[in-house]
Amino acid sequence: MKVAIVIFDGVQALDVAGPLDVFAEANTLLSEQQKYEVSLVGPRSGPVVCSNGMQLSVPFGYADVDTQCDLLLVAGGPQLPNTQPPSEFLTWLKKQARDSTRFGSVCNGAFVLAHAGLLDGKDVTTHWADAGRLAHEFPQVCVKPDKIFVRDGRLFTSAGVTAGIDLCLSLVAEDWGHELAVRVAKRLVVYIQREGGQSQYSPYIGAGRDEDPIIGKIHRYVTEHITDALSIEQLARAVAVSRRTFSRLFMKYANVTPSVFVEQVRVDTARKLLEESDAPLKTVAFKCGFRSATHMRTTFSRRLDLTPKQYRQRFRGDAASQPRVDKIAQQRLATQ
Repeated sequence: MKVAIVIFDGVQALDVAGPLDVFAEANTLLSEQQKYEVSLVGPRSGPVVCSNGMQLSVPFGYADVDTQCDLLLVAGGPQLPNTQPPSEFLTWLKKQARDSTRFGSVCNGAFVLAHAGLLDGKDVTTHWADAGRLAHEFPQVCVKPDKIFVRDGRLFTSAGVTAGIDLCLSLVAEDWGHELAVRVAKRLVVYIQREGGQSQYSPYIGAGRDEDPIIGKIHRYVTEHITDALSIEQLARAVAVSRRTFSRLFMKYANVTPSVFVEQVRVDTARKLLEESDAPLKTVAFKCGFRSATHMRTTFSRRLDLTPKQYRQRFRGDAASQPRVDKIAQQRLATQ
């Protein structure tokens, strides 16, 4: 299988090394006919300097590559959202994506795909810190900011940095079955349980609670009173300001409304209970402040595209809950 990873000066090293190591480890478990052939493609052949100063040797410039890939990935980098790719490169990228079996991005490499028009009308994700900007600058793209990775047809996009490993493990599982992906994950000493439906970040990260003391107080109050109804009036009283002042300050520093933040905390708390305990769904819902198990189910389905039961089955990490390798994958593995 031919894999091309597009990189550039200032690329995030882990956006490249993570996928490379997943496919390299998979190759140690695959026959010669099954191995991934991974190539780095840059703006030109020669050295590319990563954002951390590390240099990568790139054998091909994009103008030298005109063959069909089984997978085309664009890596990300800290300054990528501020970069306008050259038009000739975008033309090449559109052609390659059209001809490739699958294509996608790691981290904010999604901006490059968006500039090429390859994300229009698609469900995508990117690093949580860049999700808002991607949605603002490319309103025709449906950004899912709380996903580890998202698949939309042939398109795969992933969240920040190490989420590229999760994405590539998923692709290995799709190609050769879950059993092989688990073996690769064990050799890399990473978890196999994170999947696209799992949230990529806790809601506390985006709260900006260190920028304003009110946000920090609300963060503590919500977590300590999560079973309460937690109206805006109650939250405003907790920090001794008016409802109007509270709503304005919270939106300014937390970047979400108070009600959305409270819901995020409830979902995040429920996720932890579902992952770490066998408590009945009604009990989980009660402990997290949902009105009922049905309310929790509706909220999970809207936010994570999974029901609480499905979430627990996927992310408990128990061997018994993991899907079995299908017959085709078993036949492929049998040829090793």
